[in-house]
Amino acid sequence: MPKVQVVDMQGAPVGEIELNEQIFGIEPNVHVMHSAVVAQLANARVGTSSSLGRSEVRGGGRKPWKQKGTGRARAGTIRSPLWRGGGIVFGPKPRDYSKKLPRKVKRLALCSALSSKVKENSLIVIEKLSFDQPKTKDMVKLLDNLKINKKTLVVMDGKDQNVFLSARNIEGVLTARADSLNIVDLLKYDVVVFSKSAVVKTEEVLSNA
Repeated sequence: MPKVQVVDMQGAPVGEIELNEQIFGIEPNVHVMHSAVVAQLANARVGTSSSLGRSEVRGGGRKPWKQKGTGRARAGTIRSPLWRGGGIVFGPKPRDYSKKLPRKVKRLALCSALSSKVKENSLIVIEKLSFDQPKTKDMVKLLDNLKINKKTLVVMDGKDQNVFLSARNIEGVLTARADSLNIVDLLKYDVVVFSKSAVVKTEEVLSNA
């Protein structure tokens, strides 16, 4: 089983934690992670953009001039796509961009991303993550203690308003709950910081997925 050092909020080591090998110790599947990212980004698209074709633009019901004898090119409507104010050729129409992935594929993608973080030594486990009150400088101090200067994802075992508010205004720092991790955030952020209880919660959620 993979092991990760556990540190306190001052960055001092306080022990080790054994991680579930089926979640944090598998060989990352790049293809599955790519498929999961594509699906998540596609599902985030609203798909409401729309444009008007020549038959939908108001006006243009009358032939602008007679067919012959004017010296100008023949025209049947002022709403032709060739004219200013005319319809749009092959413009966007409302559509559903969503993609569905099997549950096991989603789980494999998350496990692959977590395992890749462990292999890259980019996963940090804190004994306990909590603040007495929401203060941005407390979160900044914590990141300094952990010697983190990269984009960081902070994972909690549940909703902690003090931690959330303390990290909210720091550029490149995002908080997430262990039961709502997603593949895009795991790959987007360079370092993932788990509280010890968040690791347990993550293993519980993914073991039952």
